[in-house]
Amino acid sequence: MVNMNEIEKRGEYPTTSNLAKHGITAIVYSAGGIFLFILQFVARFRVLGLIIGAIICVLGIASLKSKDPADTKPGAIITAAGVLTILSKTSIPFIRAIAGTLMSIGAVGMLAMGVLNGIKFFLGLKKRS
Repeated sequence: MVNMNEIEKRGEYPTTSNLAKHGITAIVYSAGGIFLFILQFVARFRVLGLIIGAIICVLGIASLKSKDPADTKPGAIITAAGVLTILSKTSIPFIRAIAGTLMSIGAVGMLAMGVLNGIKFFLGLKKRS
């Protein structure tokens, strides 16, 4: 029996499910990266940053408590973003710098994954046409 990944490697047509997976992943990662950049900008305002960081942290914890296993990874990412937003408002410069750097790395990484999956999606569409 032939694995679907082997078919794609041989240059044959990608499956619809793989195309859909790449397209959705591209949108979600790109939106997440943009959201982290926006969150960094909002976090510059001390009180607003603390409030939004706490709200995001609570939403992430609620996702972590979900019974659906698909919610745990996004829940962990959302919780981490909330915690980093709160930590970026601390009065300790070292912690504030590390939190800001980690948020920047996360935002760039998510955007890069979004672009990579978007390229895979469009190349798959091109093969099918």
